[in-house]
Amino acid sequence: MTAPAIRGLCSMATRGLLEELAAAHSQRSGVPAAFLAIGGVEAARRVGAGEPFDVVVLASDAIDALVAQGRLDAAGKVDLVRSGVAVAVRAGAVRPDISTEDALRSAVRATSGIAYSTGPSGVALMALFERWGIAGEIRGRLVQAPPGVPVGALLARGDAALGFQQWSELIGVEGIDLVGPLPPEVQITTVFSAAPVVGCAQPAAVRALLESMRSADSAEAKRRHGMAPA
Repeated sequence: MTAPAIRGLCSMATRGLLEELAAAHSQRSGVPAAFLAIGGVEAARRVGAGEPFDVVVLASDAIDALVAQGRLDAAGKVDLVRSGVAVAVRAGAVRPDISTEDALRSAVRATSGIAYSTGPSGVALMALFERWGIAGEIRGRLVQAPPGVPVGALLARGDAALGFQQWSELIGVEGIDLVGPLPPEVQITTVFSAAPVVGCAQPAAVRALLESMRSADSAEAKRRHGMAPA
């Protein structure tokens, strides 16, 4: 008899990684597991509304907020990966110098359009522009990607010239070139965590899945997807 499938929910940043790790765990354990990937804000809303998922992977503070709402199990929370933000341009475009904070600020001020995400990295990016004192200057050139739409898609179709998003979400997007990560002094790092849903049907199977996803065996896949083990 086939074991019931584990139903997971995650944001777009971890979609590729979780597909790979869930498939590997399912092959080893015989327990099917699959993640629905949507925008992080919408994911949190759906969990908060009580939709029947077994496990959720989101930015750590979003997981904590859902724990506070009584939706997720605090005792089962595990940190999975650390994810940094990268910069990209349309394929074939000139790649600006982003090697230092000053160079990055100059590149932002000089570009015709800046695409960013609705996720935690987008919020942090807006705070960085405020700290630089250029938020007002560039406001009319900001293009926020709709929930679930990758920043890379905006770049590929010419809606913006410079894009910022989690490295994991820019890898492999057609029609763009990766310039590189933000310089270390202004890098925006998000910790993505997982937690079981309170009252999920198969808590032991979820625990086994999360142990597999945070094991040392998962480190190479995390690096390949542009992230680091938490």
